[in-house]
Amino acid sequence: MNYFELYDIPVSFFPDASVIKKKFYQLSRKFHPDFFSNADSDEQAEVLEKSSLVNKAFKTFADTDETTKYILQLKGLLEEEEKYKLPSGFLMEVMELNEQLMEAKMEDDSDAINNIKSQISTLQAKIYEPVKQIMEHYQENSVSEKELLQVKEYYYKKKYLKRILAGLN
Repeated sequence: MNYFELYDIPVSFFPDASVIKKKFYQLSRKFHPDFFSNADSDEQAEVLEKSSLVNKAFKTFADTDETTKYILQLKGLLEEEEKYKLPSGFLMEVMELNEQLMEAKMEDDSDAINNIKSQISTLQAKIYEPVKQIMEHYQENSVSEKELLQVKEYYYKKKYLKRILAGLN
């Protein structure tokens, strides 16, 4: 059973947060291990596993990038620790940003750092644009593998940019 089935919601890159929260509380109560203290050990183990799954799903749905990763994994398009090859043009752009960032940090230039943050924000918007419609209007079985592979590339590009932003903080 996948997280979307567990929560009884349609597969979506942006599940409704209020629905997720409501389902989380319902499922947490339903599968709370304390309510099964008198059950046999097999049933207790099953409830504990479901309770853990409810929590993992909630954590996944709370983070858009984790939700994207999860959907791509469900579709068999993303493997854990995969070495994805990004386009060289993007890598060059990011390398230039990294160099600017190192220089700005060495000089303790807050204006330059803010400028780099702005450039990254612009780049994030630019890489999202080609997949925006796919992700925002996703419906199970109506999106081609080619479109999902575009989402995969976006996911890896965004991950790369997040690493740079993490270096800023």
